[in-house]
Amino acid sequence: MMLLQSWRWYGPDDPVSLSDIKQAGASSVVTALHYIPHGEIWPKEDILRRKALIEQGGLRWDVVESVNVHESIKTRSGRYRDYLDNYRESLRNLAACGIRTVCYNFMPVLDWTRTQLDYVLPDGSKALRFDWTDLAAFDLFLLKREDAERDYDPEVRRQAEARFQAMNESQRARLAENVLMGVPGEGSVSLEALQTSIDTYRETGAEGLRDNLAYFLEAIMDTCEEVGIRMTVHPDDPPLSILGLPRVVSSLEDLKGMLQRVDRAPNGICFCTGSLGAGKHNDPVKILREVGERVYFVHLRNVHREKDPSFFEADHLGGDVDMYAVMRELVLLQQKRQEPIPFRPDHGHQMLDDLHKQSNPGYSAIGRLRGLAELRGLELGIFRGL
Repeated sequence: MMLLQSWRWYGPDDPVSLSDIKQAGASSVVTALHYIPHGEIWPKEDILRRKALIEQGGLRWDVVESVNVHESIKTRSGRYRDYLDNYRESLRNLAACGIRTVCYNFMPVLDWTRTQLDYVLPDGSKALRFDWTDLAAFDLFLLKREDAERDYDPEVRRQAEARFQAMNESQRARLAENVLMGVPGEGSVSLEALQTSIDTYRETGAEGLRDNLAYFLEAIMDTCEEVGIRMTVHPDDPPLSILGLPRVVSSLEDLKGMLQRVDRAPNGICFCTGSLGAGKHNDPVKILREVGERVYFVHLRNVHREKDPSFFEADHLGGDVDMYAVMRELVLLQQKRQEPIPFRPDHGHQMLDDLHKQSNPGYSAIGRLRGLAELRGLELGIFRGL
């Protein structure tokens, strides 16, 4: 059995249409109701409306990405019990509509973080980039976080100051906009809100965040088992602490600890080669071999790592992640399953006609089409060779 080839779609306002997705070769869509505020219940009527729209386009809705976890749950404060009730109700509604794989993350405040959204590659296409010095410049001179200098060695601080001084106001605003960018359709984080959250998570700490992740999972597992929902946690992106915020889904040890602490079948993983692969401490192939039994959803993309935590997103078959070895493990894992494992080409270079179009960062059409084509060919070659 082959993997299920999927594609992320941001809904009716996405510049990439359902027709585009179908032509790209995907049969399944990964989407979410981004207009519903975090913590609120997803009504059945809204879920069914979106599902019908996708099916009218000749596709299926198999994975939700994401039913976001409210910050009150992550910090176990305020109305977190109400938000847990709402989350369970949303899961019941999704299952009643036939959607049973849910992706989420437990990253404090920010989703995936990049400092540049238009890094020009040698071939003229553009990629997403995370630059450690740029992040330091944001942290030290725009956010002005207390004790931020402790997180950067003297040479990085020197380079960050020089870089910041060389920026004009427009460049500084763009850097802040990139770091604070939220999920398309959901809005960005303000500097003030970020600073408030940093203060809160300083009290929570990494161990507190791990406890709260376990509490969240334990609170929803009965519902997941009752309705047949599989939860898949997305790894931290990048897989390290940034801006003083703790990260607890960044390594094999984190993933194994989470699975052991809440050892129930619906507690699963979204295996993201790009997020995990950005960390030099991670071996994505080893991780897949050790926790593959609980991998229910897959993101495939590649990264080119640099000497410090910096990286940029490479071709799907290039970069520092051995995509052949990853795909081979996935194909072998799939042969043990009764249902296909959904995967999607994650991110893609902005290239060709898309260089002149407006698109969601990382989610233009042609770069992902290229990635999906490469991954489909790689999978078929491995599958036929078994």
